[in-house]
Amino acid sequence: MRRAIKGQPWTNVSDSRINAGVIYKAVLLAFGLVVAAMIFHALISLVLGVLIVVIIAAPLSAFADILERWRVPRAIGATVGLLLGLAVLAGLIALVVPVFTREVNHFAASLPTIGDSLSQRLGRLTGSSPAHITAQIQRFITGYTRDPSKLLGPVASIGASVAAAVAAIVVVLITSLYTAIHPRPLVTGVIRVFPPRQRPHVEHILGRLRIAYLAWLRGLLVGMVVLGGLTYLGLELVGLQFAAFFAVFTAVAMIVPYFGALASSIPPIVYALTVSTKEAVLVAIVYVAAHQLESNVIQPLVVARTVKLHPALVAIGVVAVEQLFGFIGLLVAVPILATAAILVDELWVKPLERGEGRAPVEQIRRSASEGLSVRARR
Repeated sequence: MRRAIKGQPWTNVSDSRINAGVIYKAVLLAFGLVVAAMIFHALISLVLGVLIVVIIAAPLSAFADILERWRVPRAIGATVGLLLGLAVLAGLIALVVPVFTREVNHFAASLPTIGDSLSQRLGRLTGSSPAHITAQIQRFITGYTRDPSKLLGPVASIGASVAAAVAAIVVVLITSLYTAIHPRPLVTGVIRVFPPRQRPHVEHILGRLRIAYLAWLRGLLVGMVVLGGLTYLGLELVGLQFAAFFAVFTAVAMIVPYFGALASSIPPIVYALTVSTKEAVLVAIVYVAAHQLESNVIQPLVVARTVKLHPALVAIGVVAVEQLFGFIGLLVAVPILATAAILVDELWVKPLERGEGRAPVEQIRRSASEGLSVRARR
């Protein structure tokens, strides 16, 4: 409360004081924010894990549905689908690994020559002598050879991460298999969480999500084959060595929309620079052409259109997904964005469109109680 005194400015009658209650409330608020952040982080990991399980279970369930028409039990159909998927993956690895291994060995044997050529070019660009750059590189490597503990620490952490990743993959595959064998109890359980009059709408949303996930998987496989094949043909025409290695790397990087394919162009261009500037320019042209085709044809027509997402939304959404879910989230960025888009469309956009120009029931009741008249169109 403020009071004006003649000849004096406005003053506060009651001064604000920090008492024990205010401190306790501030401490409780800070504690609540910390707990909320921890719960949010845990929920993000849980949601990401559930989404990956659903994405894998969706094609297995679809395959089991097809075999079920021929009176094949769902358990056998889903298991056969998983084994076929693993067999196809193993076959692709068996076809690629020999060429990949041969080129990697050749690349490793050529590293001294590549390093000398690259150091000479860097020396000309930076104005330093090649001997000085080579000495710096050797000094950096010697620091690790004289103190192996510097390298053993990262190696141990990488080994632990690989073991954890393998265990997580096994758990996800088993969970996806059981989900595909008996999907109805899980779907029914999710639907029953909502009120009875909203359950048909919830089932419709789940159906849309399933269609979007299957379409994304089909589009991703087509895009990887097309982009990897075009990259391989282009690099072979240019005459760049290790074309198969770079093509496989580019195809796998396509899992991350737009940015993955762009980042995969850096290693071949840098390697081509060690051969000649002309070859580096040609490799860059190959990747620009392949990226243009991937961005303007494959992504919009095969991936973005099948899940009904605008390419610009995909490009911007990938950055947001990486910030929220980390690197693993990038692998399923499009399904995450498709899920968000479908939920917004079903829960926000369509209700607004259906209720356009009509007064809500709550507003009519409130206005009637206040003695006002609101016109509602039928």
